[in-house]
Amino acid sequence: MKLSNARNLATALMVGFAGAAIADDIKAKSDAKVAAPFDIVESRIVVDKDHATFQTRVRGDAGANKPAATGKFEGSQVYAYVWPTSLDSADVGFEKGQGIVALAVTYHPDFDDGAKGAKNRDHWHPHWVVLAKDQSCGGGLKVVDVPKDAKPKLPEHWPGAPLLIDSPDYPTKVSGDMVEVQVPLSALAGLKNASFDAVAAGLKVNADLHAPLLCVADVFKIASGDLSLPGKPAAK
Repeated sequence: MKLSNARNLATALMVGFAGAAIADDIKAKSDAKVAAPFDIVESRIVVDKDHATFQTRVRGDAGANKPAATGKFEGSQVYAYVWPTSLDSADVGFEKGQGIVALAVTYHPDFDDGAKGAKNRDHWHPHWVVLAKDQSCGGGLKVVDVPKDAKPKLPEHWPGAPLLIDSPDYPTKVSGDMVEVQVPLSALAGLKNASFDAVAAGLKVNADLHAPLLCVADVFKIASGDLSLPGKPAAK
């Protein structure tokens, strides 16, 4: 689904935070119009003693579709499996109330954004991102920019990009029909009362490298269908 054809996406996210239903995992009907690697059919967050495991299952081979390399950063693409949540940005190391907190597993062949200069362009890897509405983006959503000379609170694994993004080295597996990230509970304040959804999406770096630097460009599938955040973490 093109975000340009879904202009109410950002509003739906905000409404979803206020009215999320009580549930555990999210089940979604398969959609032949969606590429199989992005056709989400189920998503859950499973909590055990020390970790929360974020899982999304798709109809096809997870991670099989990747953006084509362009040879440059500006205008390049990012593919992502995303869990939008009702967490506050302070729960994951940013300042409070900065926007929509999401865990994302991403692939982008044209640049590295690992913490402390780590290389990650050649594999799927996790990020925390903070999203906000921006009508200059195709779907009205962006990763929040850090203005020049600003000194906001940033998490330990911030990669140095002028964005509200974190690059923790969480164990991540993209294999078969499953995308899975294991997050230590010690790094995830507020999860107990959180709700979530699951999205497969494409993002794009601004060709002029101006803010907004990173826009959501395409939404391939929303697990709930309406970003109502119906998922709730479940004990193992």
